[in-house]
Amino acid sequence: MTSTTSTFHLPNTQPPIPVTHPTSLSQDQLLAFPAFKTWLNTLRHSLSLQRSSSTHPFHNSPYSLKSIEIQSFDLFSGQRLGFLKLKAQVSNDDGEHLPGSIFMRGGSVAMLIILTPSDSPHGSDQEPDTLPTPEEYAILTLQPRIPAGSLSFVELPAGMIDDSGTFAGAAAREVREETGLEISADELIDMTLLASQIDVDTSATSSEEEQLQPAMYPSPGGSDEFMPIFLARKSLSTRAIDELKGKLTGLRDHGEKITLKIVPVQEVWKVAWRDGKTLAAMAMYEGLRAEGRV
Repeated sequence: MTSTTSTFHLPNTQPPIPVTHPTSLSQDQLLAFPAFKTWLNTLRHSLSLQRSSSTHPFHNSPYSLKSIEIQSFDLFSGQRLGFLKLKAQVSNDDGEHLPGSIFMRGGSVAMLIILTPSDSPHGSDQEPDTLPTPEEYAILTLQPRIPAGSLSFVELPAGMIDDSGTFAGAAAREVREETGLEISADELIDMTLLASQIDVDTSATSSEEEQLQPAMYPSPGGSDEFMPIFLARKSLSTRAIDELKGKLTGLRDHGEKITLKIVPVQEVWKVAWRDGKTLAAMAMYEGLRAEGRV
């Protein structure tokens, strides 16, 4: 972080909550950053539940946001704010603190793309009862992931959203960029949204629930990142599926160097077990399919 900092108070807060930030990052830039706005609104709501619900575990000694320190930031092309490293002080009147070091990057998307051969026996004149179960394949990517120390990390196609796009639109764009396949946004099924609609806690009312995103949080202990996971099904000829194997894709001018890997669906967890979003996608796919929702 630079040695020159400035401080302002969050708007509409009482008592005032100071925000310290490098002078090279303006107050307007920070307050307009979608990831910061989403995180702050979510945290404020979660903190308010301590007082409104007598059954909340922190009701007798509630925590509050005391201050925010922006330690560093990264700008993307066009001087768009991309990443923040910040520390939020959250404490109660008993002097107890909650961990608040955050790598802030906002939302991203992941896609489970299931391919079925269009020229399988299921396209023949055989009786349905005599047909074998169709083979299904998933598209994985191998690409450099320097934060993980890897030059060939195996994972689902994924990417960040821009400030103006929708999650489904971002997912469709990433599918095109990383696989070369054209899949429209309305062909995508948001598995995380479907999972969020399954009520497993009948004791909680809507007013007592936290307002987290209907998405998977891959690293909630250190990052705000949330990730809707989409499902897409596509029927291709066996030849077209074979041509995807080892295909080089990605936006080269953005530093993307991606190789496609086509794997039978039942083998995905064995091949990409290091990738949390892949394991989450497969768990939701199997669970939602078992309940007849996909």
